[in-house]
Amino acid sequence: MPSSTVSPALRRKHRRATARNLMFLSPWLIGFGLFFLYPLFSTVYFSFMKYDGFTAPTFTGLKNWNYVLTEYPPFWKGLWNTVWLVLVMVSLRVIFGLGIGMLVTKVKAGAGFFRAAFYLPYLAPPVAATMAFAFLLNPGTGPVNHLLGSVGLPQPGWFTDPTWSKPALTMLGLWGIGDLMVIFMAALLDVPREQYEAAQLDGAGAWNRFRHITFPNITPIILFAVVTGVIQTMQYYTQAIVAGKVASGKVGSSGEQFEPGYPHGSTWTLPQVVYNLGFRRFDTGSACVVAVILFVISMAFTSLLLRRKSGFVRED
Repeated sequence: MPSSTVSPALRRKHRRATARNLMFLSPWLIGFGLFFLYPLFSTVYFSFMKYDGFTAPTFTGLKNWNYVLTEYPPFWKGLWNTVWLVLVMVSLRVIFGLGIGMLVTKVKAGAGFFRAAFYLPYLAPPVAATMAFAFLLNPGTGPVNHLLGSVGLPQPGWFTDPTWSKPALTMLGLWGIGDLMVIFMAALLDVPREQYEAAQLDGAGAWNRFRHITFPNITPIILFAVVTGVIQTMQYYTQAIVAGKVASGKVGSSGEQFEPGYPHGSTWTLPQVVYNLGFRRFDTGSACVVAVILFVISMAFTSLLLRRKSGFVRED
């Protein structure tokens, strides 16, 4: 209907409806603007500025970007380590979470005990859990290496060895698999039982039942687990820095500087790079550069996964 033929009363009604909708949306709009758009644009703005958090920022063009990309080696170490954790840790967590969820749903006796036993580690505070793992994997006194040595297996250096530090962090991530286990259990219990019964009557084995029934029904949950896992791992900070501090023996030492990434930069992650530049070197501009790159990579991973969902997620 042309705007010239719309009556004033109808226009007033549309304006009132729009105002009412905006009123209900206002809490979200205010939060989105204050806690997402404003920090995002501020981060991009400061990435082109020389700013230490105390004096007024001054425009420097691409100087911060050139410094981070060409003159600051921890950035590339942190980028590689973060991508490694995304590819390896997220994949293994999804696989193990699904496997344990399937296992627990099949248990008849003591199912509640096993659910609690697998879920409780997820509730452990990250710092306490990491310190406990560093103790268990201590290459000299830890019980894990003692057990491996007793059966004649190699005894890795774990958090003190650059080759084994990221696998050790991955083991820590697999230990706290309870969140994914619960999500996958809910999805598995929602798969229609009659489909399994029909497949068994047709003589389908366990693998074929998983491939043609279980997997297609839980693909949306798998996609959710992968996307949220990627976002969380791109922000991986606490466990890596605590493990490095414990392994280096500098936990609780006063007046002693600790350079993140121990050992030999193998546990650097991009959030640690942001912290190191912004809060230890007071180079806010360069820290904002890394934050922008981290945001772009996270969005790229997420967008790629969501664009591929049509060939992965079954839509009924």
